[in-house]
Amino acid sequence: MVGGGQGAFIGEVHRMAARLDGHIELVCGAFSSKPERSKASGEALYLSPNRVYGTYEEMLKTEATLPEGERMDFVAIVTPNHLHFAPAKMALEHGFHVVCDKPVTFSTEQALELQQLVNKTGLLFALTHNYTGYPMVKEAKAMIAAGELGKLRRAIVEYPQGWLSTRLESSGQKQADWRTDPKRSGKAGGMGDIGTHAENLLEYISGLKITKLCADLNTFVEGRQLDDDGAVLLELESGAKATLLATQIAAGEENTLSIRIYGEKAGLEWRQMEPNTLIVKYLDRGATIKRTGVGELSEAAQFATRLPAGHPEGFIEAFANIYKNFALSLLAIKKGKQPNALMSDYPTIADGVRGMRFIDKVIESAESNNKWTDF
Repeated sequence: MVGGGQGAFIGEVHRMAARLDGHIELVCGAFSSKPERSKASGEALYLSPNRVYGTYEEMLKTEATLPEGERMDFVAIVTPNHLHFAPAKMALEHGFHVVCDKPVTFSTEQALELQQLVNKTGLLFALTHNYTGYPMVKEAKAMIAAGELGKLRRAIVEYPQGWLSTRLESSGQKQADWRTDPKRSGKAGGMGDIGTHAENLLEYISGLKITKLCADLNTFVEGRQLDDDGAVLLELESGAKATLLATQIAAGEENTLSIRIYGEKAGLEWRQMEPNTLIVKYLDRGATIKRTGVGELSEAAQFATRLPAGHPEGFIEAFANIYKNFALSLLAIKKGKQPNALMSDYPTIADGVRGMRFIDKVIESAESNNKWTDF
């Protein structure tokens, strides 16, 4: 692991998700840019002192010299955005597979360079758009792919949060501080942080790519350097239309990610705050409620479910499905086999590139008088 040391939020989420299914063991790490904090973090995680490194460069160079079966198999990068590219690039160059937090890099140029390196090396690269890991999200995707909604017409994806309704970054709060700093977060604030989640979820479930967009970005909190609110009109490759809302100044909201998609025959609705429920609304009859682990569900939804019905599965389990599928793919490759479609169902470097281009185009549109921008 690179990053995720003491005081970090997302690092422990990654560790919980990675170890949930028993396929993955944390064996080494460079957990902080400060060597003494990295050492202390490794000690708290009960790692062997000689596998806790002061820098990611030291870790990657040293691990690459260890024999097969002893050295790490892949690296998880859980740093702020501006620190994704360098360790990911070096890991790939040293023959290590990569799991990376989102957005994938600080800039599109960096993302494209990583994509070329992934294609050149043939190594696995997973991006933790964790909301795609929910069983009912996979059920929604399978229903649309099977044509149960008919031709898609309209989608509405929303991600309102309220935690940045005040200038929290001025208080020294670590998570707010780097996410609102253009030198560490990149050119986008809320749209890069949660807007890319909404974009990825829409394309994943619908199976359609965005082709055009028209964006409006706002910064409501005085003194903030990046956007904290935005809305985007979208056109998808089939001609379907969509709207995307990503705001971090919706006072009182938690992580209220939701998506509604409507076709010629039916619509569906999924909400992250009630993740085990998928509502299907039919044109010629009443609504149907699908529940995780109940009744006949798609193979993908079943593959992503661990517990019997009525035992709620949530954020960590969805996150863990990315790690599980990545691990199963890697284990298959180690055995000389080709990963199947279920194992390969996780966001990749291609999703990362699309996310970075989405940020670019949203900002381009927001700053343009023409508004509609090809994507």
